[in-house]
Amino acid sequence: MEFVAAVGLSLVGSGGGVLLASPLLLLRRETRLLLVPGLISYAVGTLLGVALLALVPEALETLQAPVALGALLAGILGFFMLEKLVVWRHCHTDDCDAHDTSATLILIGGGVHCFADGAIVGAAVLTSLPLGITTALAVAAHQVPQEVGDYAILLDAGYTRSRAFVLNALSASTSALGAIAVYGATNWTPGALPYVLAFAAGSFLYVAMSDLIPGLHRSAVDVGAVRQVMLIAAGIYTIVLL
Repeated sequence: MEFVAAVGLSLVGSGGGVLLASPLLLLRRETRLLLVPGLISYAVGTLLGVALLALVPEALETLQAPVALGALLAGILGFFMLEKLVVWRHCHTDDCDAHDTSATLILIGGGVHCFADGAIVGAAVLTSLPLGITTALAVAAHQVPQEVGDYAILLDAGYTRSRAFVLNALSASTSALGAIAVYGATNWTPGALPYVLAFAAGSFLYVAMSDLIPGLHRSAVDVGAVRQVMLIAAGIYTIVLL
């Protein structure tokens, strides 16, 4: 049962982002650019909420604080190195600089991204089903603005909307492989699960604070800033409610 839930929720997280982002492609580019900052703000809230209010406390129930925070730090540094190696790629607008213009690299990077997300969701499910659900929600929330950017770049590369959707869906399906890998690894070494949760918290913090929040700072400080804070708070509150 845990195996089915881990794989299923990993697909809900990554696949949900693909599905929720696809209708935005029917909108004009200017409309998409207006909506994406709000989606990013909400995603920031869910990632911070899951990392600091769910994953870290769960890890601290088993690990001593220095050990748990060390694993969290390893997660931050690990994802920094992945990004430096151009393996991990995030894009949230149609004119993104973070992505290479090569559609192949985008899809490969997306596959690696979703594999890692699936592993994180799988580890959360193996800890508790409610934690798995909140983690899958956070993954889906931060996948939506990324998928919008991926779709836009694939379309610019000459792909049709249907082909871009199918290829992104296939890329997202690697999340199931990530969940399966974690399931097998934790059955083999069950004591590793708290370390995985703390590492996952570090990855979520890195994504939120390195990839997402800097993009929100590019807009002028006006009433939009208040809206961003409210949406971040809404994302955190969603995690608290779950």
